[in-house]
Amino acid sequence: MPTSAQDAGERTVASGAPPVFPAPAPVRRTRVLALAEARWAALATAAFLLALPLQLTGLSAWLWGPLYAVAYAAGGWEPAVEGLRALRERSLDVDLLMIVAALGAAAIGQVMDGGLLIVIFATSGALEALATARTEDSVRGLLDLAPSTATRITPGGEQTVPAGTLAVGDEILVRPGERIGADGRVLDGASEVDQATITGEPLPVPKEPGDEVFAGTVNGAGGALRVRVERDPSDTVIARIVTLVEEASRTKAPTQLFIEKVEQRYAVAVVVATLAVFAVPLAFGADLTGALLRAMTFMIVASPCAVVLATMPPLLSAMANAGRHGVLIKSAVVMERLGQIDTVAYDKTGTLTEGRPRVLAVAPEPGFSESELLAIAAAVEHRSEHPIATAVVTAAAGLPLPDAYDFTSTPGRGVAATVAGRKVEVGAESRLCPSDAPPAAAADGATTVLVLVDGDPAGRIVLADEVRPDAPAAVAALARLTGTAPLLLTGDAPGPAAAVAAQVGIGAAHVHANLLPQQKSDAVRELGEGREGGAGAGPDRRKVLLIGDGVNDAPALAAAHTGIAMGRAGSDLALETADAIVVRDELAAVPRAVALSRRARRLVTQNLWIAGTCIAALTVWDLVGHLPLPLGVAGHEGSTILVALNGLRLLRESAWRST
Repeated sequence: MPTSAQDAGERTVASGAPPVFPAPAPVRRTRVLALAEARWAALATAAFLLALPLQLTGLSAWLWGPLYAVAYAAGGWEPAVEGLRALRERSLDVDLLMIVAALGAAAIGQVMDGGLLIVIFATSGALEALATARTEDSVRGLLDLAPSTATRITPGGEQTVPAGTLAVGDEILVRPGERIGADGRVLDGASEVDQATITGEPLPVPKEPGDEVFAGTVNGAGGALRVRVERDPSDTVIARIVTLVEEASRTKAPTQLFIEKVEQRYAVAVVVATLAVFAVPLAFGADLTGALLRAMTFMIVASPCAVVLATMPPLLSAMANAGRHGVLIKSAVVMERLGQIDTVAYDKTGTLTEGRPRVLAVAPEPGFSESELLAIAAAVEHRSEHPIATAVVTAAAGLPLPDAYDFTSTPGRGVAATVAGRKVEVGAESRLCPSDAPPAAAADGATTVLVLVDGDPAGRIVLADEVRPDAPAAVAALARLTGTAPLLLTGDAPGPAAAVAAQVGIGAAHVHANLLPQQKSDAVRELGEGREGGAGAGPDRRKVLLIGDGVNDAPALAAAHTGIAMGRAGSDLALETADAIVVRDELAAVPRAVALSRRARRLVTQNLWIAGTCIAALTVWDLVGHLPLPLGVAGHEGSTILVALNGLRLLRESAWRST
């Protein structure tokens, strides 16, 4: 048994065997057809699509009628049951009204119209259920980041125990390549820990005695760490991320489409008016058939078909157009909400930057060329899994690399090997060549590594996590759309955060660094409550768009008015928690999507005026005159088609280019 944690780490590295990093557990995704809502919606849609061509070709109603009946039953039974339950609680919603309208349409021969309403509602409910299930899957998957077991150090030796049984004060041993089992503080050993899942930092962080570490982060190849547990497993940062996401998902009031905002009053008004249209003529001696026909005509012309289609086609068309250009909007509600944002907050690593360091410059000392310096550094770094090593080796692609022997790695210092008979070291200048003189200056936010050959400086290599090429233009475009200054919320250090902010056009006063996930979420909530900067609650409530990519962004994405995740490198939790995903990682697509959403909202308003005017004209005609049923149906269907075609204009390519 190693005599200390540090000995264990040194023996692991000296053996030459690369550390084995645990693969993240796959997220358990709910299958679409595993949801009852999706199965019923699929059955209703299939039955409707089979019945429609049979009806349009003039075949017997005995062929298509039963299929429509299946569509009505499959898609309508659940909203009907929910509507009746709401009715028992003295609440009337549009869902029940739509079912009644569909049945009323079928009662006077408009079976196809009623079936279309049923299919729209059933599909919408299935999509909502799927989105909820996927988010729950990702939250459960996040818990897998924390290891299920840990190595507890006891007076009698080492003991493997469930991580959930660890208590404050316990000491655990974390070997190279293992995930840390609890939040705590390093007592012994030195290594570098990849804590990107918590802080978003692109590079592993050196850890020495006294430093804090987090559950779920990965110990690198530097050495084993002895850690004292400082938080109960239920209170780790990872556990708090899960809690924050769940709470935000439950408490974040969904923005409702226009018709849903007035559904209670509208539903009550239509039902009362329909009953009055039926009952009043009867009271004055009208015949039953005539009164029923007038009431059914009123129900058809006053039904919200045109209003539903006034709202959905523009939003769905905008969603489809955005999807063609790499922005996946998860629902029509999100499409509407995206156009309401007035403040934009950004994560840094993986959002404004590429998320991985790249070599910016090679500065050799006299006696070495750039290619020679890069080649010998890459020969040494080739054995390391560190992100800086990957960047150096990538930059040296195409160069002949000499053989390297006797590779060693020292946490916080760097790596070393023998190359062509000479000892080559690559690492932090302050550790490799300590002196009273300050190290060579690098650009703000950049990292400089020193290369020593037989103890003498051979040159320096400058690396940085590069800003995305389209980031400055995207930040500026979104600032113009919102009219407010953008913010940067990052877990990275203030120096790199300020450097990136300056490059993309975010003011220094709007940069918030060193934020843990909960602090990011709190910052977004404060903006939404009008409490930026910790001041008391005020009227300046903001609708915040947060753009991020990592696990550490998930609580803030859930808390924001609208959250967008960068798709290519985004974590599963961020992708499922976000309201929209930039699939191609093109940040420039975000301002276009916001502008497209605003145009869709304007079309929705236009359509609602058209639909409302038509409904009002037809209902007044039916009430004060005699509206023939065929004419009422034609007017109703005509307005429905008109608003649908108006909304479909956003499918055109020009709609995206003009935004």
